[in-house]
Amino acid sequence: MTDTPARLLRLLSLLQTPREWPGSELAEKLGVTDRTVRRDIDRLRELGYPVEATLGAAGGYRLVAGAALPPLLLDDEEAVAIAVGLRAAAGSAVAGIEEASVRALTKLEQVLPAKLRRRVRVLATATATLAPSTATVDPEVLTTLAAAITNTERVRFTYTAASGAESRRNVEPVGLVSHHRRWYLVCYDLDRGDWRSFRVDRLGHPQLTAARFVPRALPADSPAAYVAGERTDWGTPEFHVVATIHAPAHRVIGRLGDSPGDITSIDDASCRLDARRDDAPEWLALRLLDLDADFEIEGPPEVISALRSLRSRIDRALR
Repeated sequence: MTDTPARLLRLLSLLQTPREWPGSELAEKLGVTDRTVRRDIDRLRELGYPVEATLGAAGGYRLVAGAALPPLLLDDEEAVAIAVGLRAAAGSAVAGIEEASVRALTKLEQVLPAKLRRRVRVLATATATLAPSTATVDPEVLTTLAAAITNTERVRFTYTAASGAESRRNVEPVGLVSHHRRWYLVCYDLDRGDWRSFRVDRLGHPQLTAARFVPRALPADSPAAYVAGERTDWGTPEFHVVATIHAPAHRVIGRLGDSPGDITSIDDASCRLDARRDDAPEWLALRLLDLDADFEIEGPPEVISALRSLRSRIDRALR
């Protein structure tokens, strides 16, 4: 093998197999001399690959752990196995590894040959994982959004609100955040002219537009801080609704309070709503009544007034 770059890649692929390789065996597989193998080993070391040599009859070369992770070479079967595993990890939102899974999956799928990408998708379609009873997210959607964020590219998608209303969105995405086993997309909504966070499990058919954008100043220290409600531009919020709801938190989450932290559990039979909202007070009042559960509201006055107005209307209808 006279092509030095190709020979180095082949040598690296062999060394990434967990075993010791005698120099003579490496020379035979590469079709070169022992001296050439030694020179190629030195080149790999210069590139940052920690290749260890042991002396003696049983000695040889092996790749050991270093201070940093060097680039890895994968064969077709290994690439498919890793991609399938990353898709499963991203879709099931295993605590602590979700964001890393999406980043790694995005990088891997960008370089997978078309035939391997098809194999990954066929396997993902034909297999299922028994996941916790939370909203699941299609890894295809996550990787599309992650690519848009990386490339600062506008993206379009459909979005289904908690009320069931569907809308089309055209946004500038800046971050994906995993919180409480749910994924959120933080972005600037071009149609609304404001920042938004969208639950990814309610988001459908994301399409990259090829339109690049210059990132705007996010009104929070990070996308995660934005999702947590730690905005730097709140000032006096339009509405700060606080209520105790006599229903388990899992029955209320998703129906009222879309952002993480909006709904917190008090006990098995009640929860607390504490959220900043820019909805109309009449809409909030109707959403509270639609929960089919008793509640006590502490504020704001606008929502309390809307509830009183609804009560008066109901009284007149019953008379």
